[in-house]
Amino acid sequence: MKNLKRYGLTLDLVNDQDSIAEYKKYHEQIWPEITKSLFDAGIENAEIYCVGNRLFMILEVNDSFSFEKKSDMDAKNPKVQEWEALMWKYQQALPIAKEGEKWVLMDRIYQLNPQ
Repeated sequence: MKNLKRYGLTLDLVNDQDSIAEYKKYHEQIWPEITKSLFDAGIENAEIYCVGNRLFMILEVNDSFSFEKKSDMDAKNPKVQEWEALMWKYQQALPIAKEGEKWVLMDRIYQLNPQ
């Protein structure tokens, strides 16, 4: 079994039901280039949960992953840039987000079964 690290991130959507429905529709069939970019960056699994207009994403990553590497790879990938621009129409930064930050890394404060 692989030793994976897990990260939780959060982001808000524009608080409009039609917009949220469109965002969810896009995520029913992610572009194959986006899926490839996730795997190429060392992400083994990603899940996004939604309540109201709040999103929560769990990333499970292997030892080759770093946020810096993922950011560099994304910046050089026109299809990822196209996807991110499209998704930003539906997303809004959290009030605590830094300038230019979308998804905000969360701190784990509890774990039932530490490995």
